[in-house]
Amino acid sequence: MFDVLRTGLRITRGDPRLAARAIRLLWRQKTAAARRDRAEARGVHVPPFVIYSVTGRCNLQCAGCYANLLHRHDCPEMSPARTAELLAEAKDLGVSVVLLAGGEPFLRPDLLDQMAQRPEILFLLFTNGSLLDEARIARLRSLPHVVPVLSLEGGETETDERRGGGTYEHVTAAMGRLHKGGTFFGTSATLTRRNFDHATDEAHLRSLIGRGCRLFYFINYVPVEPGTDDLQLDTRQVAELERRLARYRRTLGSLFIAFPHDEMALGGCLAAGRGFVHINAYGDVEPCPFSPYSDSSLTEMSLEQALASRLFHAIRDSDALDEADGCCALWKRREWVKGLVEKREPVRGPIEERKEALRE
Repeated sequence: MFDVLRTGLRITRGDPRLAARAIRLLWRQKTAAARRDRAEARGVHVPPFVIYSVTGRCNLQCAGCYANLLHRHDCPEMSPARTAELLAEAKDLGVSVVLLAGGEPFLRPDLLDQMAQRPEILFLLFTNGSLLDEARIARLRSLPHVVPVLSLEGGETETDERRGGGTYEHVTAAMGRLHKGGTFFGTSATLTRRNFDHATDEAHLRSLIGRGCRLFYFINYVPVEPGTDDLQLDTRQVAELERRLARYRRTLGSLFIAFPHDEMALGGCLAAGRGFVHINAYGDVEPCPFSPYSDSSLTEMSLEQALASRLFHAIRDSDALDEADGCCALWKRREWVKGLVEKREPVRGPIEERKEALRE
């Protein structure tokens, strides 16, 4: 994580305003790391990274969306007040980075105010870009610790095919407004066997850099939708992604992050607190967005208590996740994770399982 921040400092040094922001962020992350060390000393393992899906609602219907397939609940979403408490707890524990996902995060009207109150945390705000109007973009200019990450699937054809007609045009228009306002922003692409060549093509990436994008997030497709296993990257593409990332990190002057691909170089799966945890919109604290099982709810306990989850301990104590191949390790072993949850009460899996447990 510190390597990423130092790279961010290097690529923004030509812009004094952005470089000053990067220096402040790096300093704040060192402070957060000290807080995590203090927590570890008292027996609390705090991951530096939290993924928080702030809402299950979305204004698009993207094909194969994991959030729509895995995280649809009929429970109420966490209230703005509880969200504010959660972010305060995260800061005090030393969480460095919070990735905000959805659904579409901008459907939460309190979101920008929530982030403004926590300048100590670096927020990666993943959005489909359709709601990035002038007012929100103007507000983002005043929040240097917030990095909007706009979703694309390659070019116009690939993006509109998955996300709906006109999406590519909306996203690129929003990029233009962000770039004009001097806001540091990125893009995110879900890599499938079909769009891999275009989404990771150097000419395509250079065109996005020309639009002002300096952060690229590649997420390998996880086949949460039945019958889509053939969309996963094949072994040749996984190896090719490694080669391209190595080259682009040397030559393109931008940040490149690949999930779960980068776990191959980091000692295996980082879920369950090894590097990050996932919090869904309803307060369940889960190992990973692609592993929707939990034994801890933030509607019933603090974040510190949730991080002591027996499920997380069981996953971290196993050596089942020490090897990575560019695919989601927990998704491949979802029956194992489900079995760990079923051995413990209360059962907090997807809503269908929760209802079945109650009936039994």
